[in-house]
Amino acid sequence: MATGRSTQSNPNPAAGARRSRGRGIPDATVARLPLYLRALTALSERSVPTVSSEELAAAAGVNSAKLRKDFSYLGSYGTRGVGYDVEYLVYQISRELGLTQDWPVVIVGIGNLGHALANYGGFASRGFRVAALLDADSGLTGQLVAGLPVRHTDEMEEIIRTDRVSIGVITTPPGAAQQVCDRLVAAGVTSILNFAPTVLSVPDGVDVRKVDLSIELQILAFHEQRKAGDELRDAEEEAPAAPPAAVVSRPEGVADGVEAAASSAGRVGVARQKFEEAAG
Repeated sequence: MATGRSTQSNPNPAAGARRSRGRGIPDATVARLPLYLRALTALSERSVPTVSSEELAAAAGVNSAKLRKDFSYLGSYGTRGVGYDVEYLVYQISRELGLTQDWPVVIVGIGNLGHALANYGGFASRGFRVAALLDADSGLTGQLVAGLPVRHTDEMEEIIRTDRVSIGVITTPPGAAQQVCDRLVAAGVTSILNFAPTVLSVPDGVDVRKVDLSIELQILAFHEQRKAGDELRDAEEEAPAAPPAAVVSRPEGVADGVEAAASSAGRVGVARQKFEEAAG
């Protein structure tokens, strides 16, 4: 199973990382790297040693040509006839994404969504550590969520400075999101994951990723509506055509009599109209 250009079986990870950083990686490729990492991690957990570009592309939901192009930015082309080394790619992509170091994260807004994120078990295994849970409601202060005490937002700046937090997650109501964002940025946060249904304004150098569940649902509703319309059109096209209207035949003499009567009535009508016009 050919997977592209041949390279040595155990390339130097540091050299690959230097090449990718030097050339730069397109944003579209960066957006797909987590998909590849998720698929590779699943393979690693099943002790699969190698994978072809076709198999990995199918698992990640992309085509194999795009996958090979993406991996070329990492300096990895696989080994012809063998495929990609799963463990090496897990390390390489994790390193490129910055997941080989600890990233402290603060979650601001501990409502239902904030609770759910705090209880998500996948952060630690992917290089993220929840440093603090923050909320403006004093009634929540001290409550334990996922083993962490909720702290008041008055402590935000101190926590960010002490724990060197660079990533903030906003799960507040939309009216409070911009103010929280401003405070995070002023305290030194340079990356924000925004779950609030509003657009945030940030200065240059700050990255914002927006997650809006309602928009995603609306997009799905559009596709459902289109599929329903396609099914209706298909059903109409497959329906049998209506039978032609029945033609009633009349005896020849009857038909002639009907036509003569119609002609006579027409002449009478014209004469009456002329009379009325003259009288007027």
